[in-house]
Amino acid sequence: MAVPAPGLPARVRIHEVGARDGLQNEKTTVPTDVKAEFVRRLAGAGLTTIEATSFVHPRWVPQLADAEQLFPLVSDLDVALPVLVPNERGLDRALALGARRVAVFASATESFAKANLNRTVDEALAMFEPVVARARARDVHVRGYLSMCFGDPWEGAVPVEQVVRVCRALLDLGCHELSLGDTIGVATPGHVAALLTALNEQGVPTDVLGVHFHDTYGQALANTLAALQHGVTTVDASAGGLGGCPYAKSATGNLATEDLVWMLRGLGIDTGVDLGRLVATSEWMAAHLGRPSPSRTVRALGTTTQPHKEQ
Repeated sequence: MAVPAPGLPARVRIHEVGARDGLQNEKTTVPTDVKAEFVRRLAGAGLTTIEATSFVHPRWVPQLADAEQLFPLVSDLDVALPVLVPNERGLDRALALGARRVAVFASATESFAKANLNRTVDEALAMFEPVVARARARDVHVRGYLSMCFGDPWEGAVPVEQVVRVCRALLDLGCHELSLGDTIGVATPGHVAALLTALNEQGVPTDVLGVHFHDTYGQALANTLAALQHGVTTVDASAGGLGGCPYAKSATGNLATEDLVWMLRGLGIDTGVDLGRLVATSEWMAAHLGRPSPSRTVRALGTTTQPHKEQ
């Protein structure tokens, strides 16, 4: 039964990251044709933004080494298909295949910038500057991911003002949209509200912000609700809860799209997603990966569990 709560958006856009962020963190390398079918099934379930792949060097992310082969297999879909590009070379590869939405991946902390990009925070921003400029010159939408917004495994708690500075810098480069990442899943609702308020106070509007929560400590849905109460309408999630976090022990990975849809439906918030088809898609992928989905909603509604009447 849907029971709306006051002050929440009427509609939320889910930025589906399972095919990229999810699969790149899985130990199993999925065949290209299976990845393409996964993207197609996600689109068939009503998801309108599906991050398809990453144009990074295959040595960095071998699970996504088939980006050139995969993208043409799904580019005919009538959905947004963002791709990750780490530098100008990655942008060249994406543009050559007709990509219309790209994303760069920055860090709020020096430790993660060094570990992930072998650069300082400012050096990484300088590397992204021509990427963003060239993409915008081609009328390509640019998303800026910002990791470690709430905590860092080496540095601990991350000061809010430090996150705000890098967010402001990404917008100044020309990013159309920002995704605030809780990479190790340590955020709590009050921290989320404080960061969003601080960003607004420094001229970053809520309508350019998305949130990307990991469920390491079981806080992803609570944090999402805090963001919705602030007016955020873009939420990243991964079908079936695909993907892990290599920087936190026992991390359970990305917020499962099914769990998010269940909560949003209960709040009367429209997503356009067919939950039954999404659950079936995640069960199908879990079978290919050879393990059950960690999503609680998939376990509750899926055909491999006890029968459960969907709300």
